[in-house]
Amino acid sequence: MDQTASDPVKPALSRPDLEGRSYAPLSCGKTVYLVVLLHGIGVDGNDLIDIAVNWQPSLLKAEFLAMHAPFPFDQAPVGRQWFSIADRSPDKILEGMRTATGIVNQFLDESLAKRRLEDRHLALVGFSQGAMVALHTGLRRPKTGAIVSFSGALVAPDLLPHEIVSRPPVLLVHGDQDEVVPYERMGEAKAALKALDVPVKSMTRKGLGHTIDETGIAAAGDFLHDALVPKKAADDHDHDH
Repeated sequence: MDQTASDPVKPALSRPDLEGRSYAPLSCGKTVYLVVLLHGIGVDGNDLIDIAVNWQPSLLKAEFLAMHAPFPFDQAPVGRQWFSIADRSPDKILEGMRTATGIVNQFLDESLAKRRLEDRHLALVGFSQGAMVALHTGLRRPKTGAIVSFSGALVAPDLLPHEIVSRPPVLLVHGDQDEVVPYERMGEAKAALKALDVPVKSMTRKGLGHTIDETGIAAAGDFLHDALVPKKAADDHDHDH
């Protein structure tokens, strides 16, 4: 068989500057699940990608990919942002979010196509502003596999009933001492999602500020495994050589 005919050249990303570091599947085989990590404001994808090593053992066929936010951080000489928070009015935040979502969707579409994966094999994991983008984007894509939000919030929850496209399982993790994104945002997001029949779980980290701790990371790993890996595949894992 002609190898080149059966395996066409994988398409290049239209915005290669958005693709950060990645961890290939530990199974050493084809990528079956793609977990994309969206960082917080003022850093880049390198800030978040290393938490994925905690999830590799339970998601052997997953590739973990960091996405860099598309814009330079406008309040410091380094770092990146998904949207500006210089003007925090709801209209400006929503406008910035919609611009970011368009760019993220194109990146996700191209990343899935390159790996020949369907949306249901995609999970989004975000922290802070990246978590807001993960929620906003993932609920408006067809058949997203799972969403994890660390220290995030739901932007424009009043619009979600009219714009929701898929209802993936969602995990919200938030420290009750968060000094950046108020802890109350988690309760608001959970209520809005439950009202729309989105399967949502929440986890309060007592005494934790605006960060991710080991307990939250472990919970996210279990959640991603349960959301992405079919039960039969998980049961067969011991016999999988």
